[in-house]
Amino acid sequence: MKNIFKTAIVVIALALTVGTVNAQSKGDMAAGANFVYGTGDGLSNFGIGAKFQYNILDPLRLEGSFTYFMPKDYGYSLLAEAKLNMWDISVNAHWLFPVADKITVYPLAGLGIVGTSYKFSADYGEYGNYSTGASDSDFGLNLGGGVDFKISQAVALNVEAKYKIGGNWSRLIVSAGVAFQF
Repeated sequence: MKNIFKTAIVVIALALTVGTVNAQSKGDMAAGANFVYGTGDGLSNFGIGAKFQYNILDPLRLEGSFTYFMPKDYGYSLLAEAKLNMWDISVNAHWLFPVADKITVYPLAGLGIVGTSYKFSADYGEYGNYSTGASDSDFGLNLGGGVDFKISQAVALNVEAKYKIGGNWSRLIVSAGVAFQF
């Protein structure tokens, strides 16, 4: 975890030395999709997500996102199974620093909520079935950074890493995606 924060500090410091030439303008909007990998607290899983971006100032972009993580199956035996479902909703601020003609880096900070649900079921044959479950949600703080690679006037590829801190789920979330500006 120390390495993540050291890397984030170096990226932010590098970005601050580049200057404030802006590749995106106030009022620009984009929507896109992500492939996501989350890991931490003994759980690793893949997910898919959607995002909406809006530049409120030339260098400041807000992004709302929703990610659904694929259910994690903890099959115990032929008779019993357990599944964990997880989703994440976040709102992050990106401070944009163009470092080349088509490349923009940004640190990010934001808030989010992680929802989880767990279900256990067992079939005991002639003795009947047993099922139980629980669900929970936790608020957290997002810290990280990313890079946008503009491949055309309206399309950008994106790579991002953020660490979600808070509640019962502190985890690293890495994503790669595409955004369409309109």
